[in-house]
Amino acid sequence: MSDVRPRRARCPASSANLGPGFDTLAVALGLHVVVEVRAADRLTVLAEGEGHDLPADETHLAARVAMDVAGTDRLRVVVRSAIPVARGLGSSAAAATAAALDGHPENAAASLLGGLVTATMLGPRPVAARLALDPGLGFVVLVPEHALPTHQARLALAPSVPHEDATFNLGRMGLLVAGLADRRRLVREATEDRLHELQRTPLFPAAPVLLAGLLEAGALATCWSGAGPALLAMCDGDRAAAVRDAGEQLLARAGVPGRALAIDADTTGLVVELL
Repeated sequence: MSDVRPRRARCPASSANLGPGFDTLAVALGLHVVVEVRAADRLTVLAEGEGHDLPADETHLAARVAMDVAGTDRLRVVVRSAIPVARGLGSSAAAATAAALDGHPENAAASLLGGLVTATMLGPRPVAARLALDPGLGFVVLVPEHALPTHQARLALAPSVPHEDATFNLGRMGLLVAGLADRRRLVREATEDRLHELQRTPLFPAAPVLLAGLLEAGALATCWSGAGPALLAMCDGDRAAAVRDAGEQLLARAGVPGRALAIDADTTGLVVELL
């Protein structure tokens, strides 16, 4: 049996892009994955909750990362997740961060640090920093039942963008960062985007109606969550429950099976304890 020290890691979900901050902004949300790793005679993978139907073998992401970090496959890996898979809520980043790495720096940074983050790659090196986040903000997520794998969503994007569209997004991102720091300054236009949301709409045609409906229900701003199909609403905290209830009705009227969740930001990030 290997000499791996048993540990438990708890990591939050994340919502990336936030409209104009394509591949650079993310916020950690209060849905979590817990990964436990112990030494064992052979690899055993147990998965509960969201993603429980994924292959419970050496192909499981948490198992792959744990084996890479530990340098052995003689492990018992238990994954308990409340993060919907392939919905744009950073389930892969959270699972990988809990066990130790991920290829999307903004998702991984939010899961690791908690709160609102900006992240990018400087050559091969990921660099991230926390940004101010108004504690009075609440979040509502519409989670359709159908999945949208990130690689499929990426195929919808253009290989290049006009200069005016890049400038448009940079201006909106500045407004968004200011508004997330002080919700009194958060305007609905701050989450407007020209780089990815419109391009991905054919993959989820109901998205524009749902996003508009969330604004009408009292959200301050709305956007796709990551690559989708989950949608994110930013609200005054005391309005989140009402916006969630409206979101349930919006999904039903649009004929989209799914659920609406009212979630606080997670400002703690990754928590690891030895067992």
